[in-house]
Amino acid sequence: MKDLIKYIAEALVDDPEAVEVSEVAGEQTSVIELKVAKDDLGKIIGKQGRTARAMRTILGAASAKIKKRSVLEIIE
Repeated sequence: MKDLIKYIAEALVDDPEAVEVSEVAGEQTSVIELKVAKDDLGKIIGKQGRTARAMRTILGAASAKIKKRSVLEIIE
């Protein structure tokens, strides 16, 4: 899941080297934290949060396949 979010984020931003993804894993739920450069934050969130919502939807579908729950948090 971590690699999936990193791949999507690097494709969206202008500075792919600044993309940092970390995962805090629990038994049933894992929290994936995404940190990007301050200039690229708007590109990750998108208009009215559409890009962020799309990333969360993709993450949810991929997580359901492995019978786990994942939550995406975008850190400023």
